[in-house]
Amino acid sequence: MRRRQCLLLLSILLSVIVLLSCGEEEKAYPVRTYTMGERITLGHIVYTVYETQWLTQLGAPPDSRIPQNRYFLVRMSAVNGGGQEITVPNLTIEDDTGKSFPELTDGSGVPQHIGYLRRVKPAESVQGHALFDAPPRHYKLKIQDEDNERTAFIDIPLSFTSESPEVPELGDKFKVQPGTQPKKQ
Repeated sequence: MRRRQCLLLLSILLSVIVLLSCGEEEKAYPVRTYTMGERITLGHIVYTVYETQWLTQLGAPPDSRIPQNRYFLVRMSAVNGGGQEITVPNLTIEDDTGKSFPELTDGSGVPQHIGYLRRVKPAESVQGHALFDAPPRHYKLKIQDEDNERTAFIDIPLSFTSESPEVPELGDKFKVQPGTQPKKQ
């Protein structure tokens, strides 16, 4: 009888241990979407996206590079907040239908290219433009921590900006044309 009680107690104890070990799963990190300009911390990396730009070519003819769609530059920074050197993962952009476009490896012709292989020492950062070849659309930039365990998105609205030339202020200057009286502009 005593032996049966010991076996029953042992089997109950083993069952409890098995059940407790199965319940210790790591909580899943929620995938959030942030806006441009926000500081996003994933693991030891702090990301910030500042601005975007669409280009029809890189460089000047005849040596210009022409994209399959359009070149999409994302100006950003990634800071290593950890105590060891890390690699900042490569980036992708994803449109509203779920189609994704990977970061291009060749950054030649890109002003301040952030690089494709990004090793960052503690308390240092990489910054510059990441390069994509994609059709103009609304995108979300997919970012990850150094171990590719945590993921977040940065919402990038579709916008085309055009640079307007600086117009000098004329102020109270007078313009005089030959054979006319001075006119105030």
